[in-house]
Amino acid sequence: MKYRKIRAIISGGGTGGHIFPALSIANKLKELNPESEILFVGADGRMEMDRVPAAGYKIIGLPVAGLQRKLTLSNFALPFKVIKSIRIAKKVIREFKPDIAIGVGGYASAPLLWAAGKLGVPTLIQEQNGFAGLTNKILGKKAKCICVAYEGMERFFPADRIVMTGNPIRKEIVPATAQMKEEAHAFYGLSPEKKHLLIVGGSLGSGTLNNSMKKWIEDGCPGGEGIEIIWQCGKYYKPSVDAFMEEARQNGKGGEVLGSIQHSDFIKRMDLAYAAADVIISRSGASSISEICAAHKAAIFVPSPNVTEDHQTHNAMALVRKDAGMMVKDVEAVEKLMTTACALIRDEEKIAQIEKNVATLALADAAMTIADEVYKIVR
Repeated sequence: MKYRKIRAIISGGGTGGHIFPALSIANKLKELNPESEILFVGADGRMEMDRVPAAGYKIIGLPVAGLQRKLTLSNFALPFKVIKSIRIAKKVIREFKPDIAIGVGGYASAPLLWAAGKLGVPTLIQEQNGFAGLTNKILGKKAKCICVAYEGMERFFPADRIVMTGNPIRKEIVPATAQMKEEAHAFYGLSPEKKHLLIVGGSLGSGTLNNSMKKWIEDGCPGGEGIEIIWQCGKYYKPSVDAFMEEARQNGKGGEVLGSIQHSDFIKRMDLAYAAADVIISRSGASSISEICAAHKAAIFVPSPNVTEDHQTHNAMALVRKDAGMMVKDVEAVEKLMTTACALIRDEEKIAQIEKNVATLALADAAMTIADEVYKIVR
């Protein structure tokens, strides 16, 4: 099939969970026709304003921001920011003349897709989570297509416009081969004879996951014999974790197991980190879950309580109900998480069962499926 040149605006961001899918869709559209023109619209001051240009795409920022849960002065300014953002979005649409506007979630997607609808530009929404947020529920009423990654989304969107696509992920995330495992062990300096635990706190880190590790180390790393750990603590927490680990070494906390723990603010080769892992501990953002499914890995999810509509719990439970993952509540993590992980990593039969089940949930090449829906609309 020949894919014609199109002009598309992709809007959203705020977190890697929104940015990675957006870039995957853009890359796929450019792959199908290199002459296609893609413009991103993000929120001023958010990470997409750096990540998108670094990937080779132009981005325009809107002054829109999110509603704070606490009563703050910024909340009073929000209506004015929204009005200004809609005005800018309309100007961008009139000048760029897109064939379609694609929303991936995040602050900027609301004014952009609303403006697109008012100006007669067809819209597509990519909803990553198992529980749709208020913005996408409203925008979904007018969208031509809603691409989803979980079953049961007709609770939030018109059933006749829902397409099960999965979430676009980094193309290098695949089930590990023996060669990949060997490369991963060499890259991270791991012993093939030991079990390997990967703790992923995200680029900014997770206080709960870090505190769970600290408590476990202070308790002497019970059950940690024969386990090597790759711990992504996040750039925000890196200085405090550095100080903690140095003190632990000086005071002899954690015993011999402490030497088998390597921590960093960012994991450069996530594909190899997944390949090395026997068990993964992770928050349950949509992109994280999609990558874990694609890698066919056993994971323990700790849903963040600081997200809209508690959607990370809904994401995790979609796997837990199918015995395709395990879950520890955030409030119980410090006491239970590492004990649960050490028990699971030694239960090869349980790991094999989870890996088998999670593999069935992986949806291959979601970006291509979404691109096909884009072309159905613009055609």
